[in-house]
Amino acid sequence: MQPLVERRPSVVMVGMGQSECGRGEDRFSSILGSCIAICLYSRQRGVGAIAHVVMPASHGRDSAPGKSADTAVPHLLDLLRKEGISARDVEAKIAGGASMFKISAGTLQIGQANITACTAELERVGIPIVGRDVGGDKGRRIHFECGTGQVRVEIIGCPATTL
Repeated sequence: MQPLVERRPSVVMVGMGQSECGRGEDRFSSILGSCIAICLYSRQRGVGAIAHVVMPASHGRDSAPGKSADTAVPHLLDLLRKEGISARDVEAKIAGGASMFKISAGTLQIGQANITACTAELERVGIPIVGRDVGGDKGRRIHFECGTGQVRVEIIGCPATTL
């Protein structure tokens, strides 16, 4: 007789500009500096989608839909729509947007620009942000569980938090 093997859900790493959609026990992880992870999910259906946003705006450039805030949010909503989920049943959690490098005053802070753009895009489409861990000067690793919508945030030297 073979021993029972516990099946652990796999974790998919979501790199810069990438986006993914999953359900149930599917889990996603990203390592973030100035980038933002946008995690959208439906509590009722246990389905979630994530984008690793690199920059605030695409400026009309054709690139990966998860790369900029203005294309990532509509793309994630399209992924969820394909799963039969309406935008009105979706909540968001965001993390990242650190100011990773000391830059002179007056210089664009990409982390803050990403926070502002992602927040504005979610507000524009009416998606409530129910959890956030943004800003600061340290990178983060996030773990997103699709079934629960739980986002665990780890910052080096700090206790992990759950959104």
